[in-house]
Amino acid sequence: MGAKVGIVLVSHSGRLAEGVKELLEQLGARPESVAAAGGDPDGGIGTSYERIMEAVSEVDQGAGVVVLPDIGSAVMTARLVLEDEPRDDAAVVDAPFVEGAVAAGVLASTGAGLDAVVSAAREAYTARKIQD
Repeated sequence: MGAKVGIVLVSHSGRLAEGVKELLEQLGARPESVAAAGGDPDGGIGTSYERIMEAVSEVDQGAGVVVLPDIGSAVMTARLVLEDEPRDDAAVVDAPFVEGAVAAGVLASTGAGLDAVVSAAREAYTARKIQD
């Protein structure tokens, strides 16, 4: 199989990040292409620069990496990681955490390129759950 875009899930909660990772795997993402970087270094609520950095490296298969943070300091820390190690093939994406991850993960599993995966995650903002 060819290289796929990697997905990094950055949440304040390790359990939340692991749960979304599990969901993506059920929807077809390969385990090695999705990493959960949730919680602080002691396993509590928070974010970890080191966990994010390691996760980006872990899922990098050469096709790019999408980093999806949940809120607040997760966004700031994810952006800092990519600012400290600049690369053209990685992006922190502003998208709803679960819906964006599902959109990105499903498309990435098909072998789509980085730009398409980023767009899919962002477009999750406009996807309605209930059609009135």
